[in-house]
Amino acid sequence: MTDESSYREAVAAGMLPSEQSHLALLQSIADVARAIFGAKAASIMLLDSATDELVFEAVSGYGEGDLIGMRFPSSTGIAGWVLVTGQPIVIDDLQQDPRFDRQAAQRTRYVPKALMAVPLVNGESTLGVLQVLDRSDERAFSLGEVDLLILFANQAAIGLDLMQTARRVCAVAERSESAVAVVARIAELLERSEDEIASLRLLEALETVLSRLAS
Repeated sequence: MTDESSYREAVAAGMLPSEQSHLALLQSIADVARAIFGAKAASIMLLDSATDELVFEAVSGYGEGDLIGMRFPSSTGIAGWVLVTGQPIVIDDLQQDPRFDRQAAQRTRYVPKALMAVPLVNGESTLGVLQVLDRSDERAFSLGEVDLLILFANQAAIGLDLMQTARRVCAVAERSESAVAVVARIAELLERSEDEIASLRLLEALETVLSRLAS
């Protein structure tokens, strides 16, 4: 079996390793954020620009295993406010905040009392939102802890950016047989690279290939 046909089968099965590893990274970030802040839940939501919706990509704690893939309009609730403004936020009493969308929360089957949320920013683009909900000991979140959550958000943004690239690779591979080998080879090198500078150069090369295919 050729490398090209192998990658086409992987694409068809939704099993390209880069996508799976980036999803695992996002889940790890959500798990660690929940543990560090003693929160009852933590989640990472990605903006789907094609549909203008926020999509749950990783969930830890309440809702884990049930919310992945759930979608909301990008302007919904506190997460929507953080996405639009690009500003972090700490709210101790959500019931008193007019931005809180209780109906949206009820759809997730968990209505929080307090939260801390920060945008996932990559360059000039806001990719999504990282939020932690309620503390197990009911202590309030503090403004000083926002900086720590932003560090987690920075790591999540890198993972989301790579995941979006992997998904674009899948989309191109499904459309173009002639491009599969080139794109797959770059994706494979990117997956194996441990050099940050080399990885950035590979991403640039991949973007160039994808842009040419789209034109």
